Amino acid sequence: MQEFTAPSITTVDENATTITALQRYRKDRPTLPLFRRRADSGQWITVTAGAFADDVDAVAKGLIAAGVSRGDRVALLSSTRFEWSLIDYAIWRAGATTVAIYETSSPDQVEWILTDSGASILIVETAANRSTHQEVIAKAPELRETFVIDDGAINALRKRGADLPDSVLDERESQARASDAATLIYTSGTTGRPKGVVLTHENFLAECAATAEAVGTGLEEGKSTLLFLPLAHVFARVVAVGCVENAVVLGHTNDIPNLIADLAVFKPNYVLSVPRVFEKVYNTAEQKAIDGGKGKIFAKAVDTAIEYSRAVESGDAGVLLKVKHAVFDKLVYGKLRAALGGNCEGAISGGAPLGERLGHFFRGAGVPVYEGYGLSETTAAVTANNEEHSRIGSVGRPVPGVTVKIADDGEILLKGPMVFSGYWRNEQATADAIRDGWFHTGDIGRLEDGYLFITGRKKELIVTAGGKNVSPAQLEDTIRAHPLVSQCLVVGDQKPFIAALVTLDPEAVPGWLERKGLPASTPLSELIRNPELRAEIDAAIAGANKTVSKAEAIKKYEILETDFTIETGELTPTLKLKRNVIHQSYQEAIADLYS
Repeated sequence: MQEFTAPSITTVDENATTITALQRYRKDRPTLPLFRRRADSGQWITVTAGAFADDVDAVAKGLIAAGVSRGDRVALLSSTRFEWSLIDYAIWRAGATTVAIYETSSPDQVEWILTDSGASILIVETAANRSTHQEVIAKAPELRETFVIDDGAINALRKRGADLPDSVLDERESQARASDAATLIYTSGTTGRPKGVVLTHENFLAECAATAEAVGTGLEEGKSTLLFLPLAHVFARVVAVGCVENAVVLGHTNDIPNLIADLAVFKPNYVLSVPRVFEKVYNTAEQKAIDGGKGKIFAKAVDTAIEYSRAVESGDAGVLLKVKHAVFDKLVYGKLRAALGGNCEGAISGGAPLGERLGHFFRGAGVPVYEGYGLSETTAAVTANNEEHSRIGSVGRPVPGVTVKIADDGEILLKGPMVFSGYWRNEQATADAIRDGWFHTGDIGRLEDGYLFITGRKKELIVTAGGKNVSPAQLEDTIRAHPLVSQCLVVGDQKPFIAALVTLDPEAVPGWLERKGLPASTPLSELIRNPELRAEIDAAIAGANKTVSKAEAIKKYEILETDFTIETGELTPTLKLKRNVIHQSYQEAIADLYS
């Protein structure tokens, strides 16, 4: 049985909370820049620690005036924006617990979360959000009031609490403990009802201290990052709290179509995202090069970046390779870095495997992507790569205070101060997840020199009719790296062979049609039968099959006319496949693969 421990470097004071650092800044360093927020003019303006702390107090008083008691749950449904962090900290200042809800959640999901959490107040982003969930809001048993951010919720709460003295907040602060619940984060629910993960202030503070040590320069005071991941997800939430704890300047945006333009203006030092975004950055750059007649140059630049990264890792980058790399740095890599704002020193990826090839490409292009691993139940990262210790293809070594153990069946088990203690009002699920003091992740992996490699997920393992165990992730990740592919679902449980459903990337299709001289109006139903397009997908499938044994290889596939999306319920908000939903929606297409 493999096991690796990273020694702890800090302990969390029992009276410390996520508010503690903010209070210290207000007292000692009120002019410290903490945020940059987008003004109505579109300009980014700086928000100091003192100004933010005062705003937090004003909103917290409003929540208390609205009847929020210590330990109450306040639900927050919004996209990523400055007000999310402001309200989050105000809820904590009031001694309450934030219930995070994705803005893309369905009414059924919102109803479950409001009911299960017993939320007393709901804050939504838009009037449309309130309208969408109006029936659910009316039925929530403990919900007393709903506020709308775009309809002036912040000012309304300021006015509501304007007459309350500061002593009310001081009293709440004196009662606060590190062991208090800071948030409920409901698992994305790829199967079954979402479970409420209870994370304490201690979990957050331990995680922020450990990752600051593990990540290094990425969380140094004065650095900056632009957050665009959904704040209802634990990864984004820890980034937000970690930025405040370490005085990293944080910006927010939910304007994903204009993300590149925002990055160019904001000029972050680090980018934090899920693998699909890095895949899209790569695919877009490749497609743009092909459309501009520079596809061969881009392909050579990619090969050089990967070769250079591998050589640097082994300490064997020769003079000729260095010269070739320098040439492509001017022709290709520099433009990629410029698209990320020009100041980007690196990136952090989590939520799913990035893939070794992309990892080497980005590092060779001068934007190293450091992969980490964690879950909602571990307050995000429990392992991470960094500048000094990085092994591409792995998710890094344990962060300080964490022990990783590989069980006899390959399951990853975890211990550490950032690991949660249980699910909200769900003793059975807690008992199933935490056994003998170890959190059972459900993921399969291995340890090499302390580096953790994720090889699959227990619940996702496919067992063919011949008894072969197949982990679909590696095949899916490899196929999805093709610029024409949006998503891929590998199937074959209790079937005679492995097969796959593939969807096309709607952003890549127009350029492909233009290059092939086909009408832009060509329907997908016709395109998916096009011999040239199928030849490209054939090549992607063949490339993926080279990474596995013959018994695990994909024998048949089908290209679907529609993509998997969050809106149709086939993807989670962090773009993971909801396998059970897709199996149900496309059961006929799957059956046809075996007919």
